[in-house]
Amino acid sequence: MKRLSWSLLLALAALPAAAQSTYNADTTYRKLVAQYPFIRIASSDAAAPVQVRKDLVYLQRDAVSLALDLYLPGPAGAPAPLVVLVHGGGWGSGERTNMAPLAARLAARGYAAATVSYRLSGQARYPAAIHDVKEAVRWLRSHAASFGIDPARVAIAGGSAGGQIAALVGMLDPQAIRAVVNIDGLSDFTSLEARKHEDDPAKNPSAAGAWFGGRYAEKEALWRDASPITHAGKGSPPVLFIVSGVPRFSVGREAMAAKLATHGIQTDTVALPGTPHSFWLFDPWLAPTVDAMDAFLQQIFKTHRRAG
Repeated sequence: MKRLSWSLLLALAALPAAAQSTYNADTTYRKLVAQYPFIRIASSDAAAPVQVRKDLVYLQRDAVSLALDLYLPGPAGAPAPLVVLVHGGGWGSGERTNMAPLAARLAARGYAAATVSYRLSGQARYPAAIHDVKEAVRWLRSHAASFGIDPARVAIAGGSAGGQIAALVGMLDPQAIRAVVNIDGLSDFTSLEARKHEDDPAKNPSAAGAWFGGRYAEKEALWRDASPITHAGKGSPPVLFIVSGVPRFSVGREAMAAKLATHGIQTDTVALPGTPHSFWLFDPWLAPTVDAMDAFLQQIFKTHRRAG
């Protein structure tokens, strides 16, 4: 029995972080429901017909198949603008199905919405996830005609760690990305406020430290490079920030908005006071999240319509 128990412990220790994922709507609900007894896990039910294409492999990396799920407005009509959705989970957990309710509700409003998987920190460190998400965007644009997508109207959005990833990809690839929605994600890893939480030595390692492979003092260049604010500047796409009532998760937002403003680039902020982090996974908060995204994207895409 002792030998079996020891073997099990060794096997569990060898599992990658991705296999131990616990960040989803169910586990988060159990943490929040005592404080917010009125919340309900958001469903993927939509107010209009939605077509779903699941498990589309966009990239094969060695033995790892990276896939996405695509939610399309139905019935098919004119090419739809695309929103690429990046899940959160501290860069080391989470799953693309976390974004399914948001994707379905966007599709019901006429958008194509793709929820994407990417390599987590237990599988590959930064910048692997960025390369993966950029490849998902490239794959979707290259297959746009097959899915009825307008490749000239592409936005990227994400929540928490996914918000940071989405914002970074948007800043790095403004030719492909026309708008960014950062939902309660960091904009600056290097700020004192961010490091107070993300570089906490007691966490050993923190979620960010595990992703970067070291603390700020050891990997400063990576912490800076992964900060969306580092790459914000002339030619960057407009950004919508949707923030919770917990400011530490959106650290760097004001500074990034100010930096973009010096280049005449639009940023908007929608605050949902009193909400917890991960609010977009739950009703009644998913509806105002979708409303804010829809209003912003309609405004932006009017100026980025496909020629002809």
